[in-house]
Amino acid sequence: MAVYLAVETSCDETAAAVVADGRKVLSSIVVSQIEIHKKYGGVVPEVAARKHLETVNHVIAEALDKSGLTFKDLDGIAYTAGPGLVGTLLSGMLAAKSLAWAHDLPLIAVDHLLAHVAANYLNSSLEPPFIALLVSGGHTQIIYFKDYQTSEILGKTLDDAAGEAYDKVARLLGLPYPGGAVIDKLAQSGNPQAFKFPEGVVAGYNFSFSGLKTAVLRTVDKLEKPLPLEDLAASFQEAVSRVLLRKTLKAQEEKSAPAIVLAGGVAANKTLRAKLDQFSPVPVFYPKMEFCTDNAAMVAAAAHFCGQKADLSSTVYSRKKD
Repeated sequence: MAVYLAVETSCDETAAAVVADGRKVLSSIVVSQIEIHKKYGGVVPEVAARKHLETVNHVIAEALDKSGLTFKDLDGIAYTAGPGLVGTLLSGMLAAKSLAWAHDLPLIAVDHLLAHVAANYLNSSLEPPFIALLVSGGHTQIIYFKDYQTSEILGKTLDDAAGEAYDKVARLLGLPYPGGAVIDKLAQSGNPQAFKFPEGVVAGYNFSFSGLKTAVLRTVDKLEKPLPLEDLAASFQEAVSRVLLRKTLKAQEEKSAPAIVLAGGVAANKTLRAKLDQFSPVPVFYPKMEFCTDNAAMVAAAAHFCGQKADLSSTVYSRKKD
């Protein structure tokens, strides 16, 4: 059995977890900064980094204590190397390096996007190959996983990620940050056909959501107040989920993949989950709600299956090179 302690500080959650064999979660602690950043309408990087520094040691101690293990029981220390906010990533990396050095344990660097996909390995028997639809605040990608360590990005967003589009549309509608959960909740009571919002016309498996955001803006400007929030939310969400579903199913057919995996913060979206369940010809996997948003359990899972060995000279990155 291989047991990893992982640290996640890529954005506005300070998280630590202990996971065995990449699947069994022994502990998972997440401290969110949403309430701190809500008044700004988005994450302030310097504020987030300072909060991580204040919190990370306590979160790590709590995760280890809850697991019932000690550092002697661990096989390595993992951390998120990127993509993310550099200042916040450094907080987690330095904590992980210090622990690995102090306890003479291997240090494992993990890609944040691969970690979101690896969240599907937690408490499940999922194995590659599969098509992954990764939909988060900063990224929207369709990825083919041939095995645990071999993947191919088939398509990605050319502008706003789906999660960014949700937050920006929420702001247009006067809704609080973060916008994804609020829009999803409103959409359950709305008419998804009330407004005909367009899809971005992009070749292949790539995406574009900036035009959709503009279409919502122009529609809102023409409407009388109060706005029909439920219908606007449902129609916007229908446009997003429609293009995500269509391109994901096309990728699954092309690769003859035996499964589809949903990953990232938007993986918690009820409409997207329901559409995939309804229309997919193969089994669909998605993480438990608690593992959709940023957490360290997914980092530990990725460390086990596809992490990269690091050392004290390793660093972090804000964006992954293509």
